[in-house]
Amino acid sequence: MLKKGTKSWTVRSLMKFAIEFLQEKGIEEARRNAELLMAHTLKCPRIDLYTDPTKPISAKEFGHYKQLLERRINREPLQYIIGTANFMGLLLRVDGRVLIPRPETESLVEQTMLLCGTMDERKTVSILDIGTGSGNIAIALAKYVKRCEATAIDISEDALEIARFNALLHEVADRIDFRKLSVFEPVDQLLLRRFTILVSNPPYVSMKEWEDLQMEIRRYEPKEAVSDGKDGYEFHRRIVDIAPYLLQDEGWLAMEMGFGQVEEIVRLLRSHEYRNVNVTEDLGSIPRVVTAQCSPRFRNEHNKN
Repeated sequence: MLKKGTKSWTVRSLMKFAIEFLQEKGIEEARRNAELLMAHTLKCPRIDLYTDPTKPISAKEFGHYKQLLERRINREPLQYIIGTANFMGLLLRVDGRVLIPRPETESLVEQTMLLCGTMDERKTVSILDIGTGSGNIAIALAKYVKRCEATAIDISEDALEIARFNALLHEVADRIDFRKLSVFEPVDQLLLRRFTILVSNPPYVSMKEWEDLQMEIRRYEPKEAVSDGKDGYEFHRRIVDIAPYLLQDEGWLAMEMGFGQVEEIVRLLRSHEYRNVNVTEDLGSIPRVVTAQCSPRFRNEHNKN
């Protein structure tokens, strides 16, 4: 492992060593990891690493950087180490209490924003975010859709603490109502108001798939935010069931889904008489987001669950 010894390290020489070291340990995107960990150590923008590459590294900085590298080779996620994750151009606080926001989920926000753009500009768009975690979805929507008001629910008070912090950080706390609630509560408890859009990135990894996930996820991310502990569809089923009772007439549902889930989720929506079902692929050409309009008739003809 890295030793200080009598060697004088500069930003350039230490990063070069770190990149090679991370590559040897099988860490993907070794350069990006080395850069962000160095920027975090030096408390400077990433660009500064290249504008002043011969800057000497102090013994204290060396020791701190070494500790960060050791955490990374133990497969702790980079975002947890530096304490932040970028989502939709917003820097959010994250730690092991919340799922790390993924680029795929940006597709879910983008599709929800498009839905907002089809609605009467004179009216408020009320959104229910189920399983808010770090608050990334609700915060991005409140930030970029000025007439949006969101209610964000999660079963974890720890997660909600981080979400509230992030909402304050991005100055949208006055437009998001964070509540500790489970989507499996009786509908009467969830019916805080009739919403325009219900959006969710639910836990959709099955128990079978869990064992094949990266060590970074299995060892460090909250399991309940990743997997439903069953077949991967428990949350989708529940959301599809209750959305007609929570949404306004002609309201919309937007959900993220995993690889290979699209056929079952589309079938589920159509069996509940949702209309205008649309599937959007992420940048990896994987069907990732489904949007659908609920049927008031289905709500009126069935009892609440």
